[in-house]
Amino acid sequence: MSSGLLLFWFLISSLSTSSSLKDTSFVFNGFGQANLSLDGSATLLRSGLLQLAEVSNHQMGHAFTKNPIEFSSSKPLSFSTHFVCAIVPKPGVESGHGITFVISPSVDFTRAQPNRYLGIFNGSTTGSNSSRLFAVELDTILNSEFRETDHNHVGIDVNSPISVQSAPASYFSETQQRNVSVNLSSGDSIQVWVDYNGGVLNVTVAPLDVKKPSQPLLSRAIDLSEVFQSRRLFAGFSAATGSAISYHYLLGWSFSAGGEVLQPLDILKLPRVRRPSVKRKKPYGLIVGVPAAVGVLVIAALAGVCYHRKRKYAEVSEPWEKEYGTHRFSYKSLYVATRGFHKDGFLGRGGFGVVYRGDLPESKPIAVKRVSHDGEEGMKQFVAEVVSMRSLKHRNLVPLLGYCRRKGELLLVSEYMPNGSLDQHLFGDDDESLVLSWSQRLVILRGIASALFYLHTGAEQVVLHRDIKASNVMLDAELNGRLGDFGMARFHDHGGNAATTAAVGTVGYMAPELITMGASVVTDVYAFGVFMLEVACGRKPVEFGMEAEKRFLIKWVCECWKRDCLLDARDSRFGGEFVPEEVELVMKIGLLCTNIVPESRPTMEQVVLYLNENLPLPDFSPYTLGIGSFTPVVVDAASLTGTFTSRNWSGPAVSSSSANNTREYEQVPSESKKSLKVVAEAEDIEAGLSKPTSGMDLNT
Repeated sequence: MSSGLLLFWFLISSLSTSSSLKDTSFVFNGFGQANLSLDGSATLLRSGLLQLAEVSNHQMGHAFTKNPIEFSSSKPLSFSTHFVCAIVPKPGVESGHGITFVISPSVDFTRAQPNRYLGIFNGSTTGSNSSRLFAVELDTILNSEFRETDHNHVGIDVNSPISVQSAPASYFSETQQRNVSVNLSSGDSIQVWVDYNGGVLNVTVAPLDVKKPSQPLLSRAIDLSEVFQSRRLFAGFSAATGSAISYHYLLGWSFSAGGEVLQPLDILKLPRVRRPSVKRKKPYGLIVGVPAAVGVLVIAALAGVCYHRKRKYAEVSEPWEKEYGTHRFSYKSLYVATRGFHKDGFLGRGGFGVVYRGDLPESKPIAVKRVSHDGEEGMKQFVAEVVSMRSLKHRNLVPLLGYCRRKGELLLVSEYMPNGSLDQHLFGDDDESLVLSWSQRLVILRGIASALFYLHTGAEQVVLHRDIKASNVMLDAELNGRLGDFGMARFHDHGGNAATTAAVGTVGYMAPELITMGASVVTDVYAFGVFMLEVACGRKPVEFGMEAEKRFLIKWVCECWKRDCLLDARDSRFGGEFVPEEVELVMKIGLLCTNIVPESRPTMEQVVLYLNENLPLPDFSPYTLGIGSFTPVVVDAASLTGTFTSRNWSGPAVSSSSANNTREYEQVPSESKKSLKVVAEAEDIEAGLSKPTSGMDLNT
């Protein structure tokens, strides 16, 4: 029986402790979902703002954590907090009194007074043990009895309204290398950081658009463990008014205790503060005609605004698009989602357009690509194919959500891929580029192979991608590969002729039979083979800056195999943590897929089985006919004299190389086909590719 009581006591103690521990670190980007205890005139507004003190005389309001924060008794007392507040003056009234950040063993402030006591102290407070608390005050009233010298100051208070240290509100400007004044009661949003490491307290302030300054405004050696006998403490805020009145708002709050990492506030998600409007008396005795003139001007202005808004959000829509209504986005919704296609949301520039990140209400983040086009010819078929892509369901495809049309512009909407395009990580040399391990690359290759197998055999129609390469493979949050950029894709019925009569793709990835047979599933296999070598070797298929023997990737890998040193061609950046047999297998499959003889290439079903080691490779060697041959399709762009229509769209992130290496040409006269040629000898290739051209589509 006694053991049962002991267990019951242990469970009760554990629950009690957990209620305190769960709030040691939190972040509120707006207070709509915050679990805080409010009293006095503190009010949570529908916008997510927390208004501390009611806008009238002699008011005070408090907002504190509901449960006490349990600080470790075995470690020095430490915490960090970052909050955003705004003190908005009431028009025509002196601003006061201010906001305080408070840590206290109790939230009973029934004896506290408003006015200069900020809602946490009272007239009898003298620093006695009965008023144990710590506060950082943002004070907008000069109180000479508290030995204050400035009406706009930040102070550190310990058990008393008389600050142990204070300074006029300012922040250290990194560009000007000096302190710049901050007006606390300007109505602007202000950031405040309070950091205590157990021995030194730092207080820093800055405007909302400034990063945390490197130098604090206040820095003081202090031992708060002497102030607080208990380690169960509440954290929160207080504000008060007197005859001086302000609106006191909190926009966001992040807090961590005991050395935990402080979670950052998302400035873009914070609610906005509205300033109260100033009511002015209307002038009298004006001429009767003035109101009429003003009315005419207002009507004209409204007409101008309506005309401007109509042009700003104007779209192009034709009767045939009615059947695609559920797949069409309004331009206004995309404009709002991208904040007017603001530069802060810029993701990249591809060969055919610019990509921006956007956020739709109650939806996942999106990527919006703006594609320019010169005419409407072929647009009906293209939109039909874009809508058809919405029916493609595979975890390794970038989901296309829909489209929007404007005059001379097409907007394509897809899911946002947070880790950008694969080529950024294979070839990027900046600090943000992530070097992918071999195991991560193998997962990506298997995923894209599975997606191509689905496009060729599992979808309702045969889908030819026609532009498979690293820059068209996107990486989601888990670094899974997602095949995107279907701007050159074509659809065909199963069992029908899946070949097209167009040579399309990117130089280095284009199968040599494209100029005679057009694109087909086997040309997709060829491009995927080049892609496999690209991922395994960490380089592009054609690089003229390298020595002659390494210049063309397919030939170089084959030569390494002939010398029985296939691993010499691998990318050295993924280090020593790899399985040599897996790397060699990928390179051999890549060479098999790039066989110059189309009939000798495997299907994507076979490629998937090879990669998963569920099917042995056929018997072939580097000396097998068609293996290791590289005869790129080269187009003399100067001979293209027809009307060009760019048509392509990219995934959520676009590499800078895409802009230089991807172009598509359509509606080229038949005589221009003379410009297509196959360069069979290595020494002729460099001259033929003096200006690398990719994404060429010459429709016959």
